[in-house]
Amino acid sequence: MRTNYRRHKRKLKSEINVVPYIDVMLVLLIIFMVTTPMMNLGVDIQLPQTNAKSLQDKKDPIVVSVDENGQIYLTANGAKREPVSEDEFRKKVTAFHDANPELQVLVAGDQRVGYGKVYSILPILQEAGVSKIGLMSQPQSAQNGKP
Repeated sequence: MRTNYRRHKRKLKSEINVVPYIDVMLVLLIIFMVTTPMMNLGVDIQLPQTNAKSLQDKKDPIVVSVDENGQIYLTANGAKREPVSEDEFRKKVTAFHDANPELQVLVAGDQRVGYGKVYSILPILQEAGVSKIGLMSQPQSAQNGKP
């Protein structure tokens, strides 16, 4: 009878119970989430005074548009697009370039306007001293299937 008792002896579980570890990890996570915003990551310092010029912010480029009728429009410094004559355009571009020699100008010509009208703007920009000139275009749509 004794032998029968030993055979039915309860086996030991060899698995590790991970539930207490998960509880501890969640508590630590909550502690870190609460304390992280309270941490001061910056260092208070006193900067020295200087007479050096501050760095200039990059300004938006001037956009020159030519519509299908050949009318020139100028958009500068975030202002709305305004129509200008060639003489006005020459004066304004020269004034903008004198204020900022690193001026960038983008030329946007309507696809229905002749190449000559768009090209006539480039010598005016060069006379004003503008060296950073770009031409704007629309990317072809994927529906065309052309590169």
